Amino acid sequence: MEENVRILVVEDDEKIASFVVKGLKQNGYAVDHSPDGEQAFALARTVAYDATVMDLMLPKLDGLKVIEQLRAGGIRTPVLILSARASVDDRVKGLQAGGDDYLTKPFAFSELLARVQALIRRATQTAEPTRLTVGNLTLDLLTREVRRDDKAVELQPREFALLEYLMRHPNRVVTKTMILEHIFDFSFDPQTNVVDVLVHRLRNKADPDKQMIQTLRGVGYVLRSA
Repeated sequence: MEENVRILVVEDDEKIASFVVKGLKQNGYAVDHSPDGEQAFALARTVAYDATVMDLMLPKLDGLKVIEQLRAGGIRTPVLILSARASVDDRVKGLQAGGDDYLTKPFAFSELLARVQALIRRATQTAEPTRLTVGNLTLDLLTREVRRDDKAVELQPREFALLEYLMRHPNRVVTKTMILEHIFDFSFDPQTNVVDVLVHRLRNKADPDKQMIQTLRGVGYVLRSA
């Protein structure tokens, strides 16, 4: 992603805010953070953001009020509402207030990122490749089909998400923390060995000769294109 794509994250929970901001920055976005509605409203009126991730239950000014006031002022920045309020009525209210999408907590960062990217694409009318290719591996983002040497590879959802993440960062080291934050939700225990298990499963299915998905001990993993 281009670093001049700027996103505003409005979230008063420090843990969630840190999780989202860090993940967006790791994917190449410039990110500003606001912990309350008043500051968020002031920033959104003065900075040309490409997208906003907006919590609803905020100090000083509720997230719905922020969105309503921005829309009333003619500011059309796409807004992804991020909220623990999960009822249909809450989602309807959020969208009627001017939100463009709605994601409930807890959430996986990979889903948040995909939704933010979709909002930006719609707003800028730019297309994103629907197929990723690294070496003899191909991944179709629409059909969710993976092939190695033109042979189908059957993957579980999190295996697919991990492979997609690696293929979007070929020949670059990704740490266990980056994978954990990208594939699992923000409340997941960082002490678990779930990343090692997931990489092991993916390697057995998509890289049986152990040539592409390589482990750098003490650092992380890298998907080699050749």
